[in-house]
Amino acid sequence: MKRLLCGMLVFVALPLANVCRADVFGNGANSFEIEFVTIGDPGNPADMTGDPNPAGSVPYTYRIGKYEVSESMINRANAQSTADGNPLGITIDSRGPHKPATSVSWFEAARFVNSLNTSTGHVPAYKFDANGEFQLWEPSDAGFDPQNLFRNRLAFYLLPTADEWYKAAFFDPTSDTWFDFPNGSNMAPVPVASGTAPGTAVFDQPFEQGPADIMFAGGPSPFGTVAQAGNVWEWEETEVDLLNDDPLAVRGFRGSDWNLTSGDPIGLSSSFRHFIQLPGRSVADIGFRVASIIPEPTSFWLVACGVWTVLLITRQFGRMR
Repeated sequence: MKRLLCGMLVFVALPLANVCRADVFGNGANSFEIEFVTIGDPGNPADMTGDPNPAGSVPYTYRIGKYEVSESMINRANAQSTADGNPLGITIDSRGPHKPATSVSWFEAARFVNSLNTSTGHVPAYKFDANGEFQLWEPSDAGFDPQNLFRNRLAFYLLPTADEWYKAAFFDPTSDTWFDFPNGSNMAPVPVASGTAPGTAVFDQPFEQGPADIMFAGGPSPFGTVAQAGNVWEWEETEVDLLNDDPLAVRGFRGSDWNLTSGDPIGLSSSFRHFIQLPGRSVADIGFRVASIIPEPTSFWLVACGVWTVLLITRQFGRMR
């Protein structure tokens, strides 16, 4: 029993410790990975100095993409969904497979996230009707969350809310400190065209140059995310008034792009939340990243018990033979 319990404890601890950082989607040539970082310190105090105000207090542990979603991820999801008979048909700019996917509308980003959920046996995060129109979840729907009518609480992959995005960018969990910029500093990052040096971000570049590859889009945030400052703007799940009660309302987006001038870096900061785009608009400097929930510990115990039961039955059956 001790050996079994010990094994179960190890199994349970792995996801919480973020040992397996990448989730895999698709099959064969259409497979791709999204690497996540864990955003812990649940129940952290809100930042009272940024936009919105207050911002960034999240009562649960979650994960967020280390990098922006790339063109390759979209293209492979498109190909896989077509092979599965339910094509996404997401159109994007074409700069290169490792460039962030841009000209993705909020609705298209939501459909991409839904495909991550349904292809891995989870509930869609966002509700679209038979005509492809985005709808609010209703009390009769399983997973209805009265605090967020956009998001199904049973979904696993999501677009980050305003608070989830903000915390991943500006909070330092080692010191419980809020910073003005996503490089763990109150000083703006140094502009670069590409690279991973700490304290840098991809901005102050010619528009025709375009963004950097997602893995070389500046130095990390305190949590380890890349390009929450510069490279491309990123959609939030949250509408501008923070209520998420209007399917057609303007959505927030943050982080700025490669073309922001270094003379006015406020667009990179916690004090600037952009909100002039409708969710159906596709813009050449707006992309997104994916967030993910972490199941309650009881879920891991149930999975662990199931796995160990199968292993024990298999071993016992082998001995009987």
